[in-house]
Amino acid sequence: MKSTHNRKKAVAAEAIARLADEGKDVSRFFTNAGRMAGPIRRVNVDLALPMLEELDDAAKKLNISRQAVIKTLIRQALDQHYLANMRTSATRLR
Repeated sequence: MKSTHNRKKAVAAEAIARLADEGKDVSRFFTNAGRMAGPIRRVNVDLALPMLEELDDAAKKLNISRQAVIKTLIRQALDQHYLANMRTSATRLR
């Protein structure tokens, strides 16, 4: 029995890029269903050597880059900060 679902075949990014380079319309490959990430800003942070060594150890254990470890830890800290602020705001409203 044949499937009645209309499935679209995945197209490689290289193939889409080639079509775009040839001046062809590639809009059909994009659904606009995702979220557009904002621009990236580069920042410099001075860290003590022991902290860098800890970050490098964590990165090695997780098999990810130091930058990925830093971003993950910052995200977790910000999430905790926002949750704590929400709790204290809710407490004040009582």
